[in-house]
Amino acid sequence: MLSAVTDAGYTIPTPIQAGAIPFALERRDICGIAQTGTGKTASFVLPMLSLLEKGRARARMPRTLILEPTRELAAQVAENFEKYGKNHRLNVALLIGGVSFEDQDRKLERGADVLICTPGRLLDHFERGKLLMSGVEILVIDEADRMLDMGFIPDIERIAKLIPFTRQTLFFSATMPPEIQKLADRFLQNPERIEVAKPASAAKTVTQRFVASHGKDYEKRAVLRELVRAQTELKNAIIFCNRKKDVADLFRSLERHGFSVGALHGDMDQRSRTTMLQNFRDGNLQLLVASDVAARGLDIPDVSHVFNFDVPIHSEDYVHRIGRTGRAGRSGAAFTLVTKRDTKFVDAIEKLIGENVEWLNGDLNSLPPAEEGKDSDRPRRNGRERGDKDRGRGRGRHSAASHKSDNDIQDNDVQVIAAAPAKAEVVKNERKAEQKPQNNARNNRPYPANDDSRDRRRHRDHDDGPTPVGFGDDIPAFMLIAGSAKV
Repeated sequence: MLSAVTDAGYTIPTPIQAGAIPFALERRDICGIAQTGTGKTASFVLPMLSLLEKGRARARMPRTLILEPTRELAAQVAENFEKYGKNHRLNVALLIGGVSFEDQDRKLERGADVLICTPGRLLDHFERGKLLMSGVEILVIDEADRMLDMGFIPDIERIAKLIPFTRQTLFFSATMPPEIQKLADRFLQNPERIEVAKPASAAKTVTQRFVASHGKDYEKRAVLRELVRAQTELKNAIIFCNRKKDVADLFRSLERHGFSVGALHGDMDQRSRTTMLQNFRDGNLQLLVASDVAARGLDIPDVSHVFNFDVPIHSEDYVHRIGRTGRAGRSGAAFTLVTKRDTKFVDAIEKLIGENVEWLNGDLNSLPPAEEGKDSDRPRRNGRERGDKDRGRGRGRHSAASHKSDNDIQDNDVQVIAAAPAKAEVVKNERKAEQKPQNNARNNRPYPANDDSRDRRRHRDHDDGPTPVGFGDDIPAFMLIAGSAKV
């Protein structure tokens, strides 16, 4: 293992690694908190490799279990096992969604020393009878604050009941709010807490700036484009949005303006997500527009900039987002576009990180008035601007007077406007006078005897005679045929 670490280029452990690895080798429960990008993954991968040197895996009975919140992070941990464990003969199985069940089943049948998975796919395999969890010795919950979020709690509790109570449990995260800590204590037995930095603190190597913007999406897109073009040292950048729809819209906008850009969000199939992420790593794409699926734990070492197109609703996500840059001692820059409706989120972020973030070119109070129509991808209605639609409605019907402004109305125009209601009343009375004789003549029109049905339809509410009994005078002809009574 030490040979593999040396080949990877590491000689000195980071503070979280130096604090966590000795206790992990003693099989103590650990709650590790450190800034993102400080090597938390190696803090549990390296001791696990040492502990797994003795023993062997059995079919469908994994020896260790690592839970990750996203597919990308799970795949990244699997890559770490391949890098640090290249001199070991360990079977590593990766169970994530978007991949064939059959390929994963074959790996489980051979026996897995290390099982890396997302909670949903793990439970799918267990319910299909493909897994026995009674042999798990070590449970690792990475990004603990997100894994123990309200949406993951039922799955985590169910998985914890499936594995032995005597397991070793390791928690690692960049943030650990008090309410999440209470939940973590339910899964840890006398844990050793390693905290090398205050919770939710931003890396000192990242230069943070807030950028004031108007609230319309097309205005924010214009500000973002100017901001990206102004960065002379920009090598590549991740642009974060809060919603998947905004990711798609911003991607199309940047692509129309000639940027080298890709998109990454949770609704994409796994092959597309993997390909897009690899293209960004390889430098084939300069910008990557992403949702928070890319905010947690992804290790892309040389990201120079991070742009928050939307201020994150949860302040903890801000720390994770800007942690994609300035990793492994490198310097980075993070810019966040802020509108007036984002002030409460900004206050929460500054309170969480314990510092005031500087504004770039003035705060919200120094914003110039919003300018209309400058952005080329401003949303339109039915392909036309509002003014175009209004002009189209009156095309061919407007006179020259209809284009006058309020200040251009002349005296004779005022007289015409004042006389219009009176003239309309006269025309209305004339029409009534013309229609009255016609109505009287129509109402007094003598209908033929066989056409009184039309009169009845017009006066259905009037009873013109006694109610008929049975069929009355209109007896159907077939009932008058002789012998029909017998039938």
